[in-house]
Amino acid sequence: MFVLQCAQTFGWAERARPREHEQEAAMALSDRQQRMLDFIRDYVAEHGYPPTIREIGQRLGISSTSVVNYNLNKLKASGAIERDHRLSRGLKLRRERRSVCVPVLGTIAAGEPLMVLDPATLGELDEDQEMVEISAALAARSPRIYALRVKGHSMIDALVNDGDLVVLEPTETAENGEMVAAWLVDAAATTLKRYYNEDGRVRLQPANPHMQPLFVEPENVRVQGRVIAVIRQLV
Repeated sequence: MFVLQCAQTFGWAERARPREHEQEAAMALSDRQQRMLDFIRDYVAEHGYPPTIREIGQRLGISSTSVVNYNLNKLKASGAIERDHRLSRGLKLRRERRSVCVPVLGTIAAGEPLMVLDPATLGELDEDQEMVEISAALAARSPRIYALRVKGHSMIDALVNDGDLVVLEPTETAENGEMVAAWLVDAAATTLKRYYNEDGRVRLQPANPHMQPLFVEPENVRVQGRVIAVIRQLV
């Protein structure tokens, strides 16, 4: 099963309790501190071990070791590095997160519209919210990335099957041909389709040759998100 319960979310942090070092990591770095961090990373990549305080000072043109120490302590407070003051090369880069968790906010129909995901409640998370893990790079596209479980077969030619999860970037607009979660106002329902705005109406096109498109008036459809990834159900 690809869905899990996560203690830490991306972007939805007000509903979770971040760890202390993750709170610290949000602190902004000065230009000097960023250059110092970049040098440490480059040095470790080249030599396999961290630079000394004097080597950092020489590289950045800082003659005072106390100034280097001050900025290293700021890097430590930000969560970017760890320090062992007993060692001359006692610096260690923190491992960057490669994956984060986003909420599964419900089910979306890849077929007939499904009466879920009222836009008025989009973004509300329960304490026991179901989560799914995605790459940090993908989640970085928006602080409100979310996922929906697919019900139906209307998007099978787009490699979206019943039971899969679609990961969506919140948006109220879409380009023609993009796969979107569309809220049908009159039906109070959502559907997963490709979006086309044409001839004064909106065509919501399935990716299944055996199913017909939906034609709706522009004022009767609201785009809630565009699909940026599909997580396949393997079991």
